[in-house]
Amino acid sequence: MPALALAEELRSRGNEVSFIGVGGRAGSGIPAEHGYAEDHVPLRGFDRRLSLRNIGAVVQAALAVPRMMGVLRRRRIDVVVGGGGYMAGPAAIAGRLTRRRVVLMEADSRLGLANRLAAPFARRVALAFPIAGRTGRKYVVTGRPVSRVVRDATRAEGRRTLGLDPTGTCVLVAGGSQGAQSINEAALGAFCPNPPFDVVHVAGERNEAAVRGQVDSTGCGPRYHVFGFLSDFPAAVAAADLIISRSGGSVFELAAIGRPSILVPYPHATADHQTGNAQWLADAGAAIVLRDDECTAERLKEIVGALLVDRHRLKAMGEAARRAARPDAAERIADMVEAAARR
Repeated sequence: MPALALAEELRSRGNEVSFIGVGGRAGSGIPAEHGYAEDHVPLRGFDRRLSLRNIGAVVQAALAVPRMMGVLRRRRIDVVVGGGGYMAGPAAIAGRLTRRRVVLMEADSRLGLANRLAAPFARRVALAFPIAGRTGRKYVVTGRPVSRVVRDATRAEGRRTLGLDPTGTCVLVAGGSQGAQSINEAALGAFCPNPPFDVVHVAGERNEAAVRGQVDSTGCGPRYHVFGFLSDFPAAVAAADLIISRSGGSVFELAAIGRPSILVPYPHATADHQTGNAQWLADAGAAIVLRDDECTAERLKEIVGALLVDRHRLKAMGEAARRAARPDAAERIADMVEAAARR
């Protein structure tokens, strides 16, 4: 999570950091697990089509502003940092109304709706990628913050964590936190039964039982490892020789660790930002982009086979990924936050 990576950097410098989140939703409680105070404000996102639910969302957003203003005063906050998502707009408005400086982070290749609405209230907007039309003093391309755990991940430690052969070949399959049906089906068809290398398949919690059932019924063997979710995902990336995945914000983890990848952008992502994310690594020579409707077992098996027999190409792609990485993103954004606080 970019926000946690930034919080880690700010706290290491002696700053006090707290979070405002939505209780009972995905991600709630994660800051507390890392030792940060977290206040909850009821809020929900907008449907991207005409819906009566949006009326309730507007009312909640309006009520969230004074609640957030109260949190900012009680916590004696100096700078509000918005990490995108529907919390960013009310938080930025609350920051401006209480005369706090506002800094925004955009993790994707397109500026999201919340950040577009919040940008007028911000002093700085940290961009993961260059975005057309977003230039000038306010917009700074910093990359996406990744934690020290990501930057320090090693192949040997990743193999030990997952209990894998330290000298063998490993392919990581990951479809994001919710899993990806197309990637799951293609991987099972491409690598089962009895893959000639270790496969670490993160199927998504809701898909784990189905994928595990297929693995058992087709006799994939002991080298096919199925997980619903991996809390130490960087260890899995570091352990792998090749990654097959969606292309959300995790592309910066692949780059920071320096791993080659086959990226299958989610075709229904807002403004098709996952294609932009994937193309960034492909243009750097670190990834192959595979369209979701072309992600079949036959095609995946063909691409993976060609890459694994060409170790020179794999190595070059990994080195290109590391060159594309921006490992100092958290430090640069922390500098911006501290500068805003001083002003």
